[in-house]
Amino acid sequence: MASELLLVSIDCADPGRLADFWAQVLGYEARRELPSGTLLIAKDEQTTPWLAFLRVPDAKGTKNRLHLDLNPDDQEAEVERLIALGATRADVGQPADAAWVVLADPERVLARPRIRRTLDRVTGVVLIAFGLRVAASGRAAA
Repeated sequence: MASELLLVSIDCADPGRLADFWAQVLGYEARRELPSGTLLIAKDEQTTPWLAFLRVPDAKGTKNRLHLDLNPDDQEAEVERLIALGATRADVGQPADAAWVVLADPERVLARPRIRRTLDRVTGVVLIAFGLRVAASGRAAA
């Protein structure tokens, strides 16, 4: 018997700002606020995992251990849209000719080391904050 992934928790300084940003990035419509102030977003009420944004007093001090790879139909248009939402371009040591684009979310959380890939070749956009990799072709390549 396996477990279901219920939610991914993200420590941040401004849960409202990041929840709004990621809801727009992912097209998530469900939103809940817990009494603790934690904000939860998901595609809808029945779909998991939820993303949980928790306010923490301490600043981020080390590299990220999590990023999100996005797979848009149009990489250039998606990069423009994400930048308009508050993302910024980031250099994490990716090759100049990389097929993906690296962006940082509004809290400007960046990863310094090169991104490890589990596929032979990945195209996309990586939003680091939590990171985004947006594919040039719109699909990850094996």
